[in-house]
Amino acid sequence: MKYDFTSIMDRHGHDSIAVDAPSGAGGKAFFGMELPFDPASREKGFEPIPMWIADMNFPTVPTIPQAIIERAQHPAYGYYLPRQEYFDAIIRWHEQRNGVTGLTREHIGYENGVLGGIVSALKVLCGNGDPVLLHSPTYIGFTHCIEDNGWDIVLSPLKLVDGVWRMDYEDMEKKIVARNIHAAVFCSPHNPTGRVWERWELEKAMEIYKKHDVYVISDEIWSDLLLDGRRHIPLQSVSEDARQRTIAIYAPSKTFNLAGLIGSYRIIYNAYLRDRVARAAASTHYNAMNVLSMYALIGGYSSEGMQWVDELCSVLSDNVRYACDFIDAHFAGVSVVRPQGTYMLFLDCTQWCAEHGKTVADLLAAGYKMGVIWQDGRPFHGANHIRMNLALPRSRVEEAFDRLEKYVF
Repeated sequence: MKYDFTSIMDRHGHDSIAVDAPSGAGGKAFFGMELPFDPASREKGFEPIPMWIADMNFPTVPTIPQAIIERAQHPAYGYYLPRQEYFDAIIRWHEQRNGVTGLTREHIGYENGVLGGIVSALKVLCGNGDPVLLHSPTYIGFTHCIEDNGWDIVLSPLKLVDGVWRMDYEDMEKKIVARNIHAAVFCSPHNPTGRVWERWELEKAMEIYKKHDVYVISDEIWSDLLLDGRRHIPLQSVSEDARQRTIAIYAPSKTFNLAGLIGSYRIIYNAYLRDRVARAAASTHYNAMNVLSMYALIGGYSSEGMQWVDELCSVLSDNVRYACDFIDAHFAGVSVVRPQGTYMLFLDCTQWCAEHGKTVADLLAAGYKMGVIWQDGRPFHGANHIRMNLALPRSRVEEAFDRLEKYVF
């Protein structure tokens, strides 16, 4: 490969929640919650392997630091407007990666983050206390941003059909009608299950939303991280109605591990929605792009960035394949549905816990003790689940599973 996905970076002391918090430097590190482990409980000699927060442990594509450094060398950082190159890079990226046509600068708006974008959109679509449809299991960030702003989450559980996570369309429609729902938050690819939706699934969901006049906020931040050659289908592309009914939110932050730089963007084709969401986003007087974040996107959304992402997806596909095969062969009582996108596993430990008289909290603690820093799946609406990050060099993944086999399962 052209790029380095094997070296183990030393990130300690370099402003990383993923590696510093498990070493005792975190506290209330993420979403205001205490970390679910005691750093002092880790056995000596077992260096922490960060497999929890969705943060990659690979050096990003070189064009990103190059773009940042080149701009930072000019010693003026005052007020500015986004460059045309910023919009051109987004348009080119979606055209070449996702087959999008007709996207122009006016359709693109800035958001500090995907969750902030969801809040901006819901301010337009919902009144105080209104219900919002959301599939479960679900990303914890959705739970916090929706509930913290006073809206009511209505969950429609995904169901397993022949080993594949599927939407329950009957349940969706029943709850939309019963609660008079007019706003839904959608996730594509889905977090935390890693499901990459097929076109017919998206079309069927949008038919239900159209029938009951439900507007959709589609979080597509994971859309570049696809496994085994799969392709992302933007929700806005499945029909003209979907194009007008959907507020889509993207970011280079998940693709290139840039969360610390801040910077997402929304795509809205409907002029009325676009103007209203832009006004809601501006109302905080804080939703503004960082100049270095702009250059990071331009550096990432390049031909070299495309090649880097292709290699990354190959590495992630191999890691997921290795991990799932290992679980199937060695962890009796633990099941996992192989993700089609993202780099997260969602382990179902229900049977293992029942057979061993343990709780998922016991299991999490046993992993922490051996330095495998994985994530509690219960806040994601997985009753006995553990969420596990595989965006690490293969040697770290193998070491983690070796420890889990010897000392935990």
